[in-house]
Amino acid sequence: MIDKAGSSLTYVGSGCIKVSEGELPDRLKLILDNLSQVIAEYRPECAAVEQVFININPKSALLLGQARGAAICASVLHNLSVAEYTALQIKQAVVGNGHAKKDQVQQMVMRILNLDSNPHTDAADALACAICHAHGGYGLGKFSLTGYRMKRGRLV
Repeated sequence: MIDKAGSSLTYVGSGCIKVSEGELPDRLKLILDNLSQVIAEYRPECAAVEQVFININPKSALLLGQARGAAICASVLHNLSVAEYTALQIKQAVVGNGHAKKDQVQQMVMRILNLDSNPHTDAADALACAICHAHGGYGLGKFSLTGYRMKRGRLV
């Protein structure tokens, strides 16, 4: 958006979509519909999502992947480009440590965005993903990456 003085403004919104128990197709449709409403309201230029990491529970990872697919579909249906980042990249970009804990990510998101209070954990994760994308995926903004490479979540 542009203000009256001609300066570019950026608005950040966050929240969580609550999905109740029920059939999986109905829950995925709820995610798709709600994200479509958010996209229509805020009119973003692009979307960023976290890649799924399979740790201990493959069933949870599969369900998360399906919800992530609904989010990607909502973005694509609105002609948005979709960037994907690993949890390691997101934490590195926001906290400076790819192995940061969730509360550290929450605190840094609150400070970076100058929020009055900590956002909900899931909202903080989404905002951290957006911050990572805004900083080119590395948290370094316009810093030249020529001659550097990522090693274990760090720029070397």
